[in-house]
Amino acid sequence: MEIIDPHIHMVSRTTDDYERLAFAKVVAVSEPAFWAGFDRTGVDSFRDYFRQLTEFEPARAEKYGIQHYCWMCVNAKEAENVELSREVMAIIPEFLDCPTVLGIGEIGLNKNTPNELIIFEEQVQLALEHDQITLIHTPHLEDKKKGTLMIIDALRNQGVAPGRVLIDHVEEHTVKAVLDNGFWGGMTIYPISKCSPKRGVDILERYGTERIMVNSAGDWGHSDPMNTHRTLMEFLRRGHPKTEAIRVFHDNPCRFFGQSPKWKIAPILAD
Repeated sequence: MEIIDPHIHMVSRTTDDYERLAFAKVVAVSEPAFWAGFDRTGVDSFRDYFRQLTEFEPARAEKYGIQHYCWMCVNAKEAENVELSREVMAIIPEFLDCPTVLGIGEIGLNKNTPNELIIFEEQVQLALEHDQITLIHTPHLEDKKKGTLMIIDALRNQGVAPGRVLIDHVEEHTVKAVLDNGFWGGMTIYPISKCSPKRGVDILERYGTERIMVNSAGDWGHSDPMNTHRTLMEFLRRGHPKTEAIRVFHDNPCRFFGQSPKWKIAPILAD
């Protein structure tokens, strides 16, 4: 069956990875703006990166029959520098009309610092001003629950419509708060931190398949772009019907991303 990876950093992957995704019937990927593996020192570095996301990666993906979409933001890992972050935010509107840009993301918190929260809230406001959907990064490991609750509080205080927000990297101790508050949840299947395929399917079995999706992240760290497909295989191995697999691994991304007029893939199943 055709699947979509709703959060994967293809700039850190080789063309062999695109080929593997194509063999696994991945028809589209969504790439949030991310850290470069090191902290950038000037706004022009971000401008070049945004051009890579909007010009080079869609062309590279197209060679393998994969649609490539992306997002614009200052990632939480670089948001500690408030002055530079604001310079970057000033150029983001230049890219929002690009045909493959879905919204603002992945914004959020990394270490839950005051500066990160300032830049997070300002980027949420940027999304509101430009009527953009939003994709959010939550912290790793022991700070995840605290950071997730800080993010939820900030979003509620700013009056954001929860159905237009995807809060990513949910785990067992954060997914309920995300879904109960009306947001979309994303599970990242990652070899070291975050979820394994088995844990991911456990979460789907406990919390259901509404407003939740699965991704591989596939970033600079120890990650694997095939993990979304591996989670699909585990889901089917446990006897779940194909219709539910289509909902999670294809249609849920379509329904969330379809709030942007840029998204071109329709759900397979009727509502």
